[in-house]
Amino acid sequence: MARRNKHEDAHGARELEGRYANYFKVGYNAFEFVLDFGQHYTEGKGAQLHTRIVTGPGYAKELLRFLQDRIERYESDFGSINAGGDDAATLRSD
Repeated sequence: MARRNKHEDAHGARELEGRYANYFKVGYNAFEFVLDFGQHYTEGKGAQLHTRIVTGPGYAKELLRFLQDRIERYESDFGSINAGGDDAATLRSD
C-alpha cells in the first residue's frame, strides 16, 4: 500500500510516495552503498524488491547516525523495540 505525503523542497510542493518495507538488502563498493527495500511475504512468495537507493559512504554513515538518533527518541517515547520479534525485518548484506 502506498502512502502519499506533501513535501516542501527547493522546487516547491510535490507529493512523495511512501512504500512499506520489511525486507532490506545492503551492498557496497569503494564508492557507494546500495540500499534495496522490499516486502517479504510469509506465503512462500519470497521477497519482492521495490525501491533502490544509491548513496555515497559519507551519506550512508550520516543516515546511520540519523536513524540511531530517531530510534533512541522513539524508544524514549514508546519503549524498547523488540529487535527479535515477529515483526523483525529480514536483512541481507551482499
